[in-house]
Amino acid sequence: MARWASLNLQQGKSLSLICGSLTWLRDQQIKKLSLIAGDDDSGDEPAWVLQHLKQEKNAATVQRMQELETRLAKIRAKELRQKQQYEDGGPHRKRSKLDHDGYSNDANSEDLYLLDDYASADEAVICPNARQKSTDNGLSTRSFDLLNKLGMVIEPTNDDDVTVDDELKIFYSSRTHSQLTQFANEVKRVKVPFTLHQTAPSDEEQLHLSTSTGEVKYLSLGSRKNLCINPQVARLGNVTAINEMCLELQQSKTPQDKHCSFLPNKDNEPLVHNFRDHTLASVRDIEDLGSLGKKIGICPYYASRASIKPSEIVTLPYPLLLQRSVREALDISLKGHIVIIDEAHNLMDAISSLHSVSISLSQLERSRAQLGTYLQKFKNKLKGQNRVYVTQVVRMIDSLSGFLMGKMATNQASDGIVDVYDLMKGKGIDQINIFKLGRYLQISKLGRKVDSYLVYAEKIDKSKVDVRISATPNLTHIQTFLQILTNPAAEGRFFYSRQEGSDICLKYMLLDPTHCFKEVVEDARAVILAGGTMSPMDDYTRHLFSYLEPEHLKTLSCGHVIPDENLLAWPITRSPAGLVFDFTYEKRNTPEMISELGICILRLAQIVPDGLVVFFPSYAYLEKVMAGWKTVTNGRQSIWTILATHKKVFAESKGRVSAEDILRDYSAAIEAGKGGLLLSIIGGKMSEGINFSDDLGRGVVVVGLPFPNIESVEWKAKLEYVADAAKLRGESSADCKMASREFYENACMRAVNQSIGRAIRHQKDYATIIMLDHRYNTTRIQGKLPGWIKKSLAKDGANQPFSEIENSIRGFFEAKRA
Repeated sequence: MARWASLNLQQGKSLSLICGSLTWLRDQQIKKLSLIAGDDDSGDEPAWVLQHLKQEKNAATVQRMQELETRLAKIRAKELRQKQQYEDGGPHRKRSKLDHDGYSNDANSEDLYLLDDYASADEAVICPNARQKSTDNGLSTRSFDLLNKLGMVIEPTNDDDVTVDDELKIFYSSRTHSQLTQFANEVKRVKVPFTLHQTAPSDEEQLHLSTSTGEVKYLSLGSRKNLCINPQVARLGNVTAINEMCLELQQSKTPQDKHCSFLPNKDNEPLVHNFRDHTLASVRDIEDLGSLGKKIGICPYYASRASIKPSEIVTLPYPLLLQRSVREALDISLKGHIVIIDEAHNLMDAISSLHSVSISLSQLERSRAQLGTYLQKFKNKLKGQNRVYVTQVVRMIDSLSGFLMGKMATNQASDGIVDVYDLMKGKGIDQINIFKLGRYLQISKLGRKVDSYLVYAEKIDKSKVDVRISATPNLTHIQTFLQILTNPAAEGRFFYSRQEGSDICLKYMLLDPTHCFKEVVEDARAVILAGGTMSPMDDYTRHLFSYLEPEHLKTLSCGHVIPDENLLAWPITRSPAGLVFDFTYEKRNTPEMISELGICILRLAQIVPDGLVVFFPSYAYLEKVMAGWKTVTNGRQSIWTILATHKKVFAESKGRVSAEDILRDYSAAIEAGKGGLLLSIIGGKMSEGINFSDDLGRGVVVVGLPFPNIESVEWKAKLEYVADAAKLRGESSADCKMASREFYENACMRAVNQSIGRAIRHQKDYATIIMLDHRYNTTRIQGKLPGWIKKSLAKDGANQPFSEIENSIRGFFEAKRA
C-alpha cells in the first residue's frame, strides 16, 4: 500500500520537498524495521536461536520507539488541554542571581581575562594549570571538557533515562532564520501517516503500521544570538559579544555565583531530557525553542543538542551546516543522512563568504589600541611565552597596518592582488614563526580574552576605557585573519581595496568552494540543492561538483504552477521614442537614457494595475536615475512628480530605511487603492525572500543586466581561476575563455532570475515581466532565463513598437480582470 505525506492544497517548492522527503524517510524506516524482523544472517545457528534473536531485536527496537512516542504523546495531550504551545518543565532548580550587568565588581574578576600560562614555544605545550588541548569550536577547554562530560560536544549524549539512536534524518538548511521559520510553518500543515505500534500474538511478535497521522520529530538549530535566554548576555546585542560573554561565564575561574545558571550540567540533566522531549513533541521554530528554554529553565542553545539524534528533520542556517568546525562543535554528523539546501542559488557565494575574511586599516588601528589597553592592565602579570607571543601579535598588526598605509600613501590602483610575503615585511616579522603564532592564537584565545576584558571594563567604569575603542570587538576578527595567513588555501587569494572615505581594506577571498563543500557531499547519503530560480545551472556541475561522475548528478527542473496564460514576458529593446536601451556601464548614465527610461516606466505605471516593482543594477545607479527624474527642465513637471500622480513611489535605500518599513508602506498604499511603484535593487533587500504576490507585484521590470565589475581585481582573479581550472581539466584555450565567460554571465543571470522570481507566487497569480535592455533579445541571455519565463516570452517582441507592447500589456490585464 502506498504511503505519502499529504496536503490537500497545491504544493509549492517547500511543500514538495517536505512531502517527498518525509515519504522517503518513512519508507526507509519501514525497510529498516523489516530488515530487523527478517534478519537471519547468523551463520549456522539453530532455527530456534535465530527466531529468538529476531524477537529480541524486534522487541528492543519497538520498546525504544514506544517509550519515546509515549512520552511525546503525553506532552502533546497536555499541551492541547492547556491550550499552550508548551508546558512547564517541572520543578525549576533555584537560579543564582547575576548582578545588574552580569559582571562582578570585585577586583579579582579581572583575573578572568588574564591569559593562562603558555609553557613552551617549541612544542606549544600548556602548563598543567592551563588548557590541555585546543578546540576549534570557540570554547575554552574547560568549557569544552564540561560539555563533554554532559555529552553536549563531540561525545554522544549519555542519557540515563533512555537510549537514543541516531535516527535517519533530513538536514534542511536555508540562508536565514526567517526562511527556516517559513519552512517550519509549512511542516505544521503536512499530515504524516505511519505510527509504529506493536502487537504480540502468542506465537511471535510482529511489527505493524497504523494508518493514523503522527507528528514529525522536528528540531530547529540556531546561534547563541537567537537562543540565549540569559538576559544579561542576550542584551549585549552584538553576536561576538554574546559569544564571548557566554564562554566567559563558563570558565572555571569565574566565581560560582557568576556562572550562567541556565547551562546544562549533571544536576539539571532531567531538564535537558525534558527539553528534548518537549522539542520533539511538536514542530517549533527558533523563537518557540527560545520560549521553551525560558519556560523549562535550561539553555536552548546547548540543550537542543540532545535532540539532534532522535530528530527526523533538523533545520539550520547555512553557517551551522557549511563549516566543519561548527558541525563538530554541535555534534552534528551528516554520515548517512540527507542534506537539503534551499535557496541554493546562494550556495557558492555563501560558502566563499563563510571562508573569506577582510580587515580594514581602521580595525587594525582599533585592535592595536585594544591590545595596548589590555597590556597596560596586565603587563605585570603576563609571563614567559605569553609576553613573547603578544609582542609578536603587536608586530604582525603593525606590519599589516604599515602595508595598508603604504598603499594609501601612493597613487596606485584602488585595488590589487597582494603577495602574502609583502604582508610580512614589518620590523621583526622575519623572526616570527607564523605557524607557531597561529597555534598560540588558537590555543590561548587571546582575541577573546582581550575583547571580553574591554567589554567588562567598559561596563565597570567607562571613564577608564575609551568607548570608541572598546565598543566593537575587533581583535577576535583580526585573529581569524592572522590564522588564515598561516595557512591560506590554494583556492584563495589576498587583495587590498580602497573603501569609501579614507579607509582601505585587506581581504582574503576563497575563489573555489568545491573543496569546502566536498566534505558535506562525501559524508551525506544524498545532497539536494533546491531553489525556485537556480537557472542557469551550469556552474553547479562545473564548479561545485566537478569531481563527481555524471551518473552521480541528477537535475530536475519543474515548470511553474501557473498556466501559461497567467504570465506575459516582454524583452523591450527600445524606448517609446525609439532610443535603443543600452544599460551597459559606459552608456547608461547619459541624460537622454535616464529620461527615456523614466518615460518608459511612467507609461508602464499607467497600464499595470496596483503594484509595479522595478529592479535596478545597483544602488548608485538608482540614486543617479532618481536625481535625473527629479530634475525640472524648461519649467515642466519632473518625471518623478508625474509618476507620483499615478502611483505612490517608494525606493529601497542602503540602510537609511528598513526593508520592513518600506514594504509595509508599499502594501498599505496598494490596499488603499493608490497603487505603488517600488524601486529596488537586483541583489538587494527586496530581491530575495520577499513575495510580491497578487496585487503587490502585477508587474516586475528589470533595468539592464547587473554584470559584476569585470575590471575589479577580485573578479579578474575569479575569472583567471576558472580559466586555469578548465586548463587543468585539459580543455582548449578557447574553451577556457568560454568557461570564464559562462561563469561571468551566469553570476549576472542568477541575480536577474532571482529578482524576476519575486512575482507569481501561487497557482492563480498573474503578472507581466518586462526586461529593459537590447541584450535581453540575444539568444545567449534568453537561454539563461528560467524555462517558465522563456515559454511566455512575447513572440518577436523586440521588433514591436512600444505602442503595440502597451496594447498587449493592457489587454493582458483587462482579460484577467474580466
